[in-house]
Amino acid sequence: MTNICSDLKALPISFGEKDCEGDAKKRHSRITLVVLGLTCAFLLTACPKRTSIADLKRNPSRYEEREVAVAGRVVDAFGLLGRGVYEVDDGTGRLWVVTERGVPERGARVGAKGRLLNGFNFAGRNFGTVLREEDRRQRR
Repeated sequence: MTNICSDLKALPISFGEKDCEGDAKKRHSRITLVVLGLTCAFLLTACPKRTSIADLKRNPSRYEEREVAVAGRVVDAFGLLGRGVYEVDDGTGRLWVVTERGVPERGARVGAKGRLLNGFNFAGRNFGTVLREEDRRQRR
């Protein structure tokens, strides 16, 4: 595909450099807007809205098997061979989170994303409603 501006410059008639520069700027602006729009759409749809633990506990069937996100401080944790559970307190309640990536330290601030499950058992203990972790962000 040839550039129309270079073809026009080769002709003996002068259309001016400004016409070609203006077209390039418009095209660049459109591309920038499209990329920005797609990036915003991706970011808005990729992250689930953070839900309070009180809402999750109040109506677990509404969130069951749906992707949710919680954030808070780890108040209890135990694991075995890279798997485990940790309890998150967000100020509205506490929720156990099941992980296959090792448990965070007590006192750590975490944001966990995953799917809500009812009736989860680990190491002979029933944890009731839990979040099956798919992703985690952590601050000490």
